[in-house]
Amino acid sequence: MAIIYFLQSDVVPTLLNAGVEIVVLTDDETKSQIEKRFSQLVTRNSQLVFEGLRLKDANKFATTYQPRLQWLLAYLRRVGGSRRINTEAMDSHIWEVWAENGGKFRLGIWIPSALMILLLRNFSSARKLLVRMQNRFIPSPGLYTDLFDKYHPDMVIASTPGWRMDRYLLRESARRGIPNMTVIVGWDNSYSYNVSGADVQWATCWSQLQKDELVYGSDWDPDHVNIGGIPSYDGYFRKQWLMPRDKYFKLHGLDPNRKLISYASSFVHFAPNYPNIEALAKLVSSDSLAEPSQLLIRLHPSHFQDKPKIFAEERARVFELEKKYPHVHVVQPVALGGSLGYYGGEDMDEKSSMMAY
Repeated sequence: MAIIYFLQSDVVPTLLNAGVEIVVLTDDETKSQIEKRFSQLVTRNSQLVFEGLRLKDANKFATTYQPRLQWLLAYLRRVGGSRRINTEAMDSHIWEVWAENGGKFRLGIWIPSALMILLLRNFSSARKLLVRMQNRFIPSPGLYTDLFDKYHPDMVIASTPGWRMDRYLLRESARRGIPNMTVIVGWDNSYSYNVSGADVQWATCWSQLQKDELVYGSDWDPDHVNIGGIPSYDGYFRKQWLMPRDKYFKLHGLDPNRKLISYASSFVHFAPNYPNIEALAKLVSSDSLAEPSQLLIRLHPSHFQDKPKIFAEERARVFELEKKYPHVHVVQPVALGGSLGYYGGEDMDEKSSMMAY
């Protein structure tokens, strides 16, 4: 997702124009699609190269080499940020894991880990120890040894500080003494994931709020956190993705003579979307608003996960509403495939037009 966003911003062309060589590591299953989509950028710049991120191998290591301990460390990272920031996202994940697992898991993992979470929430030394404990989990031989030896990078940049499978890449770069950094790409990332999964030195984030979450929530040095805005949103402000109104309405079978109400679904754990959507569906279908209206619902990428089942259940109920009521339409996020699923992030024209109209 980060690759798609930043290849559509001015960041990569700016670096290329400055003579920087960029090696892009991305999902192996979508590498050819991304190369094709950005073929003009690749053709114009011989110093832009694409390589696979080897996510299958990374996942295999995560699930076969001391998998329970690796899972526990990842869980503690996500919920063990300092209590000096808002902990609602961390707390909701704790109860999500509780609800998804049975009695043996709760007794063997969840309850003991609650004591560790108390320590992590209250002591920066405990959070720093957690980061150090993870550094021993690097595939041997290294997953990316050949790439490091081939390209000799001056810096490794990832879209998270090791919160996801990029942790093995970042740990290997840290072990080699190569400077590394993270560029935050999601509005909730610094709030929802917290403690780093590797020794990462620098961060660029969106805003002062995100910087505070990094500094106070997971002990970042404030001098190493840069506020850089949101490059991936430049296209919205430039209106480069905006479709004409008649074309967009035709795409979704919308009535050009009715006002459009759009509802962008959020993450189900924070708040169920269905009560809001149902109320709006009834309003537009009964023509009880001041003007004739219609409802367009954008489902969240998480709705297309079958586990936990609350995502799939809400998705099914929303599709039933579309069948039941007139003037109710559902738009799905685009699936790029590979490990991204519906988190492709590339349907900028859809999102831009929905917000505009």
